[in-house]
Amino acid sequence: MTDRTEQSHRFFENLACRYYPCHEGIEHINCLFCYCPLYNLKECPGEPQFLKKAEGLRKVCTGCSFPHRAENYDKIIGILKTGGYFKDE
Repeated sequence: MTDRTEQSHRFFENLACRYYPCHEGIEHINCLFCYCPLYNLKECPGEPQFLKKAEGLRKVCTGCSFPHRAENYDKIIGILKTGGYFKDE
């Protein structure tokens, strides 16, 4: 097993957050990506919903737990490194 301090930049859990737990069904929630860095992607690996509004579609991620799962850290960083974050601009 890897030393916890060596991996400390990959995960933190804020049990004192007024919104914790923000998602059900996750034993340990990774708060590192509290605000999802993939929000601006039309196609992301999470499970967003899209609501039709007068100004167009609005992405709603409240039911998505993808960025809060520790095992998805490398996937998110990989998307950000390849410029995926900016592909829809």
